[in-house]
Amino acid sequence: MAVQTVESTTDTDDATPTASPASPVDLGPATALSCRECGHRVPLGPVFACEECFGPLEIAYDFSAYDTEELRQRIEAGPANIWRYAPLLPVPADVADKPNINPGWTKLVKADNLARELGVTGGLYVKDDSGNPTHSFKDRVVAQAIEAARAFGFTTLSCSSTGNLAGAVGAAAARAGFRSCVFIPHDLEQGKVVMAAVYGGELVGIEGNYDDVNRFCSELIGDPAGEGWGFVNVNLRPYYAEGSKTLAYEICEQLGWRLPDQIVVPIASGSQLTKIDKGLQELIGLGLVEDKPYKIFGAQAEGCSPVSTAYKAGHDVVRPQKPNTIAKSLAIGNPADGPYVLDIARRTGGAVEDVTDEQVVDAIKLLARTEGIFAETAGGVTVGVTRKLIENGVLDPSLTTVVLNTGDGLKTLDAVAGTGLTATIRPNLDSFREAGLA
Repeated sequence: MAVQTVESTTDTDDATPTASPASPVDLGPATALSCRECGHRVPLGPVFACEECFGPLEIAYDFSAYDTEELRQRIEAGPANIWRYAPLLPVPADVADKPNINPGWTKLVKADNLARELGVTGGLYVKDDSGNPTHSFKDRVVAQAIEAARAFGFTTLSCSSTGNLAGAVGAAAARAGFRSCVFIPHDLEQGKVVMAAVYGGELVGIEGNYDDVNRFCSELIGDPAGEGWGFVNVNLRPYYAEGSKTLAYEICEQLGWRLPDQIVVPIASGSQLTKIDKGLQELIGLGLVEDKPYKIFGAQAEGCSPVSTAYKAGHDVVRPQKPNTIAKSLAIGNPADGPYVLDIARRTGGAVEDVTDEQVVDAIKLLARTEGIFAETAGGVTVGVTRKLIENGVLDPSLTTVVLNTGDGLKTLDAVAGTGLTATIRPNLDSFREAGLA
């Protein structure tokens, strides 16, 4: 079976794009950068905004040469990391041979205990990305960005980060032989600061929140001081973002090449959710999964919920908010992909919901108690939102549902700092019995 060419998953496919010349870099099936808004095309390069309308650029591909069954066999024979999907990513064919942190192929846990607790009967799964090299899903996007940085000749790898990305960039740069210099809000959780700093790169705290950090990085890109710097989530963003598609690929392959009925995704910038949708659409277009309806739900913390607020109000514009939540990895008050998240939630029949910090902590403990998975605060947001959606009758408990845990709870210990000893006893049986432990 021959498969179709997949070039864009937006509603602008009918726009007449500007043809791009052959790219001088080898990024596999990637053919150009295409504007998500107007369809204008430019050659592959370290740019992220359309010169015609300032819309976001994303990767366009040519998958037309692939045979479905041959592609499936090639993927299944590939390495147990994201490079099994190299034929669907903007990377060279020999990517698996290059020094990289090789993330991915993390566990899809069938969460029967949690399902019973929440009343889910159709099958509940947790995609646990805490098993990545630096214990968050950010390893996926950084591994992808490193390959673009190599292709474009950058010497320094950088980013603006709420914590997890800083650690992923530090580790990947160390492994690949790049200099790294990353920028974070000055008041991040200490565990994330230490993890980002230990890899030996430069770690710079900025007085302000993540949006202030991101603005500074955008200024640095335009200054001579930023010459030779690849900012993974700015000038390398179109390539970096494609790493999130691998979550969709893995979930479907681990379900036996089936689409989940429902998936709950945390929202920070919104890029992860939009790229998961893109990945699902690509698998459908390639014939690797049966085309059927699926719903995507977005999850935010109440203290930083600009997308959820817009969704509930029926708005298409996402108004920025000043973050105030323990879920600092999701604390982006002006999410770049927020409007696209709204489009996807509405198109698929999903929703965007938020939970309080107290509900986040309760959900972290619930997941740990039922499935032995210690999630960071972002994972508490997704589990908490899943529970809320079920209680409100929005998420159907009779359908196959996948919930994302994007990081390790050891990074956000402060959130559950009140958890500790059940009892302190003397080293004898009488004391054991007196404590009610017998």
